[in-house]
Amino acid sequence: MKYIVMLGDGMADYPVEKLGGCTPLQKAQKPNIDRLASKGVLGMVKTVPDGLKPGSDVANLSAMGYNPVECYTGRSPLEAVSIGIEMSDTDVAFRCNLVTLSDEADYDQKTMVDYSSDEISTAEAAELILAVNEAFKSASIEFYPGISYRHCMIWHEGPVGLDLTPPHDISDRKITEYVPKNEVVYDLMKRSHEVLKNHPVNQARIARGLHPANSIWLWGEGTKPGVSNFEKTYGVKGSVISAVDLIKGIGICAGMKVIEVEGATGNIDTNFSGKGKAALDTLLEGQDLVYIHVEAPDECGHRGEIENKVKAIELIDELIVGPLLKGLEEAGEEYSILVMPDHPTPLAIKTHISDPVPYLLYRSTDPVDSGISTYTEETCASTGRYVGHGYELMKELLEK
Repeated sequence: MKYIVMLGDGMADYPVEKLGGCTPLQKAQKPNIDRLASKGVLGMVKTVPDGLKPGSDVANLSAMGYNPVECYTGRSPLEAVSIGIEMSDTDVAFRCNLVTLSDEADYDQKTMVDYSSDEISTAEAAELILAVNEAFKSASIEFYPGISYRHCMIWHEGPVGLDLTPPHDISDRKITEYVPKNEVVYDLMKRSHEVLKNHPVNQARIARGLHPANSIWLWGEGTKPGVSNFEKTYGVKGSVISAVDLIKGIGICAGMKVIEVEGATGNIDTNFSGKGKAALDTLLEGQDLVYIHVEAPDECGHRGEIENKVKAIELIDELIVGPLLKGLEEAGEEYSILVMPDHPTPLAIKTHISDPVPYLLYRSTDPVDSGISTYTEETCASTGRYVGHGYELMKELLEK
């Protein structure tokens, strides 16, 4: 038996007026997933425990079969692991976004124009983060480049519990009430604007009509992760496919095989076909489970891109789910597949929420007549089936 988790990050949504009152899941043409829905088990699942923020960190830990209440120490440490940073027990990692702020002279009066600086390229971002590191590196603080706008700061013996705001939560808002109360963190962010605003990389971006990455934004701090080994916990060998350092970091901490896919970007231009092929290859080469994470629906939600969010769901169905299942069937492999988002990212508010999400579980060895023809928020809720702890779904998926 082969096991698949198809995780469409932020895929769930509210009804959208411009989609005729449909959600993106309802609007999207997804014949492969809908075929599974007609012969599978559907329901709603709570992936974000009460008291924790609805981030992809917490929600993906749940979807991967881990109880975030027990093992979550913060988002950035998981990303730090993926980048290759070796953290000590007293280190604190911070996510460091390269963001675009508006031009007001007073830093506190600026607006969050773009939390990703127009999805800045990794090469450009590396130059900027190295400039920040050169300006601010000390015996206690150091910056490390990651992918696109997502980077890391390590603060040796730093503080935790700072209640820092994710920049994607405040798109188009004035940052006044969201700036950090911690003086060191605030000072680094404020002074980074002076380092970055006239940097040649940014001047070239402005000349090309792109948003400049004119400030860092620090958030998501935490200590060394405490995730148990996946194979020892569940008895199967797993692989992870994602463009996002966070998800790769969870996989590394869990002792799973992390597969790099050329052209995987974490956005609508990601290599969907490459992810599908990599998933099929890793299963046919001997892995028992593959966790396929696609960030594109979430990014489209954050950016308010209605048509692209629908398109992202359609591409997941067409270029990942369809070819993957066809390949397994042609190889004579039995399989179980779990399709779900980690959390909703509604287009209307451009940020994550803690609402339960729709899930679909199909077993090729045990198809059932669900009486449902499509996988959506509404059809999954209509079954009345509810899983109160997201991590319990992994056990259900792996039931022999």
